[in-house]
Amino acid sequence: MKGDLFSSRHMVQPASAPGMTVENAKCIRYVVNGEMHARQGAMIAYRGGLQFERKGQGVGGMLKRAVTGEGLPLMAVRGQGEAWFAHEAQNCFIVQVESGDEFTVNGRNVLCFDSTLSYRIATVKGAGITGGGLFNSVFTGHGLLGLVCEGDPLVLPVSPQYPVHVDTDAIVGWTAGLSTSLHRSQSLGSMLRGGSGEAVQLVLQGEGYVIVRPSEATPAKAQQH
Repeated sequence: MKGDLFSSRHMVQPASAPGMTVENAKCIRYVVNGEMHARQGAMIAYRGGLQFERKGQGVGGMLKRAVTGEGLPLMAVRGQGEAWFAHEAQNCFIVQVESGDEFTVNGRNVLCFDSTLSYRIATVKGAGITGGGLFNSVFTGHGLLGLVCEGDPLVLPVSPQYPVHVDTDAIVGWTAGLSTSLHRSQSLGSMLRGGSGEAVQLVLQGEGYVIVRPSEATPAKAQQH
């Protein structure tokens, strides 16, 4: 067979290293030798002796997911082989989490991660149920975390002198060392008179980085995730 489809641009090459790598802008390859975890339904192809098993979250995790709508529907991938992961043709990125680090990320942006990482669902401080019910997944340990994002994300440095205000529907995640609170930028009267509607933002203060996607989640999209 000939043609651009069969050129080196699209052809999968032999793996150069075990573990997680970016195959292309829309896909992550994972060379499995043991176990790794991925978002349920994210596997698009695999080869080798791999087994896929739905990963339970326990009674507490199930309860929190039912209340918050957050939570990671995960599967464990075990064995030896290669698997490719993607989600809705979104752009893929890899974050290396070091021992002692803590990386907070929106569950809708998680694609796959090393089994050496653990996560918990946490309430964003300053944004409880009355503030919109903001919940995220906090990753700790040592390993790689594969993320997806609609478009190319913005990575904004945060410093004590320059806190960052982020739309709650656009935030992807942030690094350790940042504190969060809610800021209301408009009164109800302003909104009724034709304001922008950006009434509440998440304020991040301290020293670190915040990752933002260049779009807001529509209500329909948010429910799908």
